[in-house]
Amino acid sequence: MTGAPEPDPTPDGGASVVDASVVGASVVGASVVGDVAVGALQDALAAEHAALWCYSLAVAFLPAEQLAQAREDAEAHRVLRSAVEGTLDQVGARPVSAQPAYATPQPVLDGPSAAALAVLTETDALAAWRSVLERTGDRGLRQAALDALTGGTLRCARWRVVVGSPPAIPIFPGRP
Repeated sequence: MTGAPEPDPTPDGGASVVDASVVGASVVGASVVGDVAVGALQDALAAEHAALWCYSLAVAFLPAEQLAQAREDAEAHRVLRSAVEGTLDQVGARPVSAQPAYATPQPVLDGPSAAALAVLTETDALAAWRSVLERTGDRGLRQAALDALTGGTLRCARWRVVVGSPPAIPIFPGRP
C-alpha cells in the first residue's frame, strides 16, 4: 500500500482520481472520466464554440442598450470553453476545434433577429450541458455542468424576455 487514495469508479466507466471543482463557471482539476462523459464534454465544447461565433454575429445587430449584456454573455461562454478545453486536455482527449462558420436557422438582419439568435444559442448550450450532467457520475463534472446550466438558464431567460418568448425560464432547461 502506497498511501495514495484509490480512484473512485464512476458510473460512466471511468475513474475520478481528482474531483473536478468549480471556480465561477469553470471546470478545473478533472483527471479521468469515461468515454461517454468525454463525448458529452466534446459536445459541450462544440456548443461553446458555436455560442461564441453566434454572439460575435449578434453584437453587430443588437441595439446599443443590449451590447453590454451580449458581451458579458459571450465572456461567460469564453470562460466555459476554456475550462472545457483544459479539462479535456487533462483527461487526455484532444478538444474539438471550432468550425470556421456556423449556419443560423434564420437570417440575422436586425436587433430582434440577433436577440432570437442569442435565445437559440443559449438553448443549444443548455442542451449540451444537460447532456454532460446526464452522462457522468463524476461529482465535480456534474457540479460544473449544473453550474453551467444555471448560468445558461439565466442568460437564456434574459434573452427570452427581450424577444418576448414566455416563459422566461423553461420548466426543464436544456430539455429538447
